[in-house]
Amino acid sequence: MRRWRIRGELVPAPAESEVALAPPVDRARARSLQRLQRQAGVAVTDPRLLNLAMCHRSFVNEAEGVGRRPVANNEKLEFLGDAVLGIIISSHLYSIAGERTEGDLARIKSFVVSEDALHRVARQLRLSDYLLLGRGEEMSGGRQKKAILADAVEALLGAVYLDSGLDAAGHLVDRFLFPEVERVLANEHRQDYKTLLQELVQGRYRSHPRYRVVKREGPDHDSTFWIEVTVNGRAYGPGRGKNKKQAEQSAAQLAYQQLEGGGA
Repeated sequence: MRRWRIRGELVPAPAESEVALAPPVDRARARSLQRLQRQAGVAVTDPRLLNLAMCHRSFVNEAEGVGRRPVANNEKLEFLGDAVLGIIISSHLYSIAGERTEGDLARIKSFVVSEDALHRVARQLRLSDYLLLGRGEEMSGGRQKKAILADAVEALLGAVYLDSGLDAAGHLVDRFLFPEVERVLANEHRQDYKTLLQELVQGRYRSHPRYRVVKREGPDHDSTFWIEVTVNGRAYGPGRGKNKKQAEQSAAQLAYQQLEGGGA
């Protein structure tokens, strides 16, 4: 575990107490986590930290009980990893920005750090093999859930950062997420603004966008729809389309671009 120097004195990194409450690592689990490190191309000196990164809250809920010691989960590491990922990707985009505007960089970043992109990384790393889940989450297919796997990638990044620093975390991002930047720059991503807006609203407001048809014109075979979307009590749009799906995408694009541009 890294130690940080504060006012000339070496002190434990902030996650020390969390790591002390990580699920125990037996020999079989240690070998499994070593495989994960080889696949990720990283070296984490404290296996408890890596184990914690793979520990979903559902596992903790079942592990804790009467007379049992409390167990931590990976949510704080996920929070840290999200911030680390943001600074690494932002720095990389800044270095290759050229004539791109801040809005362009924000749009590119939103794709690169999206749940879809992180899920692809999780599949490359086969993180589903290493997750610690509760029985209920396991039975409901949690090992393949996109959100859980994407969160585990961020937690892994947070663990690498705490253990080995920003350079090591940057190596992991370079290997698995910088190719996403190239995909976006080459327009190989999907411009699915409804998904982007959903992810943004969930992360920022812990809620969901709500769509409403405000107008429809024309016969059934040649209709035009106007749809507005409400986010956190504010309406955006309306977006227009020849069907509801197109109009919702249009409204979502308007809302997403305003929210990402600091309009709300």
